[in-house]
Amino acid sequence: MNIVKTAIPEVLLIEPDVFGDSRGFFLETWNRERYIGAGFPDVAFVQDNHSRSRKGVLRGLHFQLSHPQGKLVQVATGAVFDVAVDIRVGSPTFGQWVGYELSEFNHRQLWVPAGFAHGFCVLSDVTDFIYKCTDLYDPEDEGHVLWNDPEIGIAWPMEEPSLSEKDRLSPVLSSIPEHKLPRYS
Repeated sequence: MNIVKTAIPEVLLIEPDVFGDSRGFFLETWNRERYIGAGFPDVAFVQDNHSRSRKGVLRGLHFQLSHPQGKLVQVATGAVFDVAVDIRVGSPTFGQWVGYELSEFNHRQLWVPAGFAHGFCVLSDVTDFIYKCTDLYDPEDEGHVLWNDPEIGIAWPMEEPSLSEKDRLSPVLSSIPEHKLPRYS
């Protein structure tokens, strides 16, 4: 397994060992001891999620304030462009983003720490997206940042995605009061 620090050091790109032959492949998607031994933070996961989306769907950018979720994300089938945005007030990388293609073929995972906004857009006809979370989802605690906030400048690989109403109407980061954003510590 290879764990790569990204341009935002807390966000990690994980390239797991894949063992394949003519029958298919095997890989570990989570092994606490091995991941921590390779440099992954010592976190406890409390919820697993699975979403299915069609090509052109963009979900995000979402975060939770009082119950922030760290997320270990990956694709089971299909492909996405996955993005993490640092929205922690006081962070030296505040407002910066990283994005990577995650697919059923590259088997990559992305660690999105608590305090980051997260989103992805679907590149394949259908994608099954799975992720582990460090806190439970609380719809009353969810915050949103506009997917195409010009000040953040994410280079999404699509111009007119299919969006939910809440994602379409999300505010730009600079309009969100600081007390409604996570803090850097």
